[in-house]
Amino acid sequence: MSAVILIPARYASQRYPGKPLAELRQPDGSRKSLIRMSWEAACQVPGVDAVHVVTDDDRIADAAKAFGASVIMTSDQCENGTARCADALARATLNADIIVNLQGDAPLTPPWFVEALIEEMRRDPAVGMATPVLRLDRETYGHFTEDRKNDRVGGTTAVFDKHMNALYFSKEIVPYLDPAKLPDGPLPVFHHVGVYAYTPDALTAYGSWPQGPLEGVEGLEQLRFLENGHQIRCVEVDGRGRVFWELNNPTDIDRIEAVLRTLA
Repeated sequence: MSAVILIPARYASQRYPGKPLAELRQPDGSRKSLIRMSWEAACQVPGVDAVHVVTDDDRIADAAKAFGASVIMTSDQCENGTARCADALARATLNADIIVNLQGDAPLTPPWFVEALIEEMRRDPAVGMATPVLRLDRETYGHFTEDRKNDRVGGTTAVFDKHMNALYFSKEIVPYLDPAKLPDGPLPVFHHVGVYAYTPDALTAYGSWPQGPLEGVEGLEQLRFLENGHQIRCVEVDGRGRVFWELNNPTDIDRIEAVLRTLA
């Protein structure tokens, strides 16, 4: 089963306009844009046939082409990354059995997270969509709770059944943990990593469905699949000691730059 990676990127983010072109300081003192870092992360995934940046914005497209990326231009009406990937699929000849959506705000995504999705879909051809989940360590759980206390939208959490099929995703921390009764062992809270793998049929179906009420209130595109009765396979991944964090707010730049220094 062949696989391609799409990196959806938009300029007009409500929370952080121009986010894909935000520059982050690297451990050697140089600076790289968020979209370049995400593209470089995607290029590290073995066994992928192609990587494309998908955008409707000429500024992002020009920046991506300047560092050597392939670009697919999409409609400016795409409301989220999955819709943009669906639009790219309709506009371009991708010739892939698996389409991976590696969102352009997650440059810390380890390549083995994406490998795990591709492996799961190859293992079970009945899976139309898969996404990684990462058990929270206490440091990252602290980041989540700090963001919520300060009314910032941080990471997304996921809950799933015993077959690893998603039950729900939320920007709140679910399940609820009583701060006075945190378990001594691993926390039963999973960070949903913003990467998706779809079959072309599943991605095409998404583009035909209207937004549902849960997606509307949470602002989470993957809920459209659940609201339409489409299973999402959650694949637990191992961070291998690396801290994973997405760039959701300007304050996340410091967090990501700190992680980059530990990887140098």
